[in-house]
Amino acid sequence: MQPDVEAVRLCFTAEGAGEPILLVHGWGGDGRSWDPVRFAGRRVVTVDLRGHGQSPVPSGGYRPHDYAADLASLVEAFGPVVAVGHSMGGQIVVRLALDRPDLVRAVVAIDPAYGADEVEAASFQQRLTDLRRDGAAAAVRQLGDLTDEVRDQLLRTPGHVLAESYAGMYTDPDAIGARPAAAKALASLERPVLCIRPTPSMAAWDLTCALRPGSRVVLWPGAGHFLHRERPEAFARLVNSWLGQVGG
Repeated sequence: MQPDVEAVRLCFTAEGAGEPILLVHGWGGDGRSWDPVRFAGRRVVTVDLRGHGQSPVPSGGYRPHDYAADLASLVEAFGPVVAVGHSMGGQIVVRLALDRPDLVRAVVAIDPAYGADEVEAASFQQRLTDLRRDGAAAAVRQLGDLTDEVRDQLLRTPGHVLAESYAGMYTDPDAIGARPAAAKALASLERPVLCIRPTPSMAAWDLTCALRPGSRVVLWPGAGHFLHRERPEAFARLVNSWLGQVGG
């Protein structure tokens, strides 16, 4: 499914010089999520997705396809990028690489919001109902233990943005949040993927997927969902090392 909403002009920063790397935050976050991470020798493009941070807040257009279309409009000015996404951002950068492979050299997915098992999938509809009723308060309950900064970002995100983003990831007809749809999407991907997971069962599932040559799944035991913030230097080293191997 292609986007049927108009792309918005995203708030973004672009710093440094070299091959561009695009950093895409997760659900209810913004570009500040990447503040601890440094990539030397690259042009680092950091965005606020539509409805998040300082970017415009339209009434709709919160499916991964829509987010990816916004990013494509931005990335065209920089040339092909290494697309790095956390959580929802991980699903969005996969969608960007599927929809516009000409704009993506490689994908880095940090505990991405795809690959939910049957147990989690059974909760999708109730979670969406709660989000539509309670907005950010429901999102905070669902995510659990959060730092003050992450919680504050989440609470500033409009409820309709959170709910419709969740639907786009998990309950819409073309959503790829659950395992069968995610596996099919990943098998269609034309670019290598570095997937980093903190959970053994999720990493094990990722390894069953038909990924492009050069792809890699890395397990970081003991890390949390925001592992790039917890271990920013190790994260940057891992990404740079992998990109050196795949030529990204």
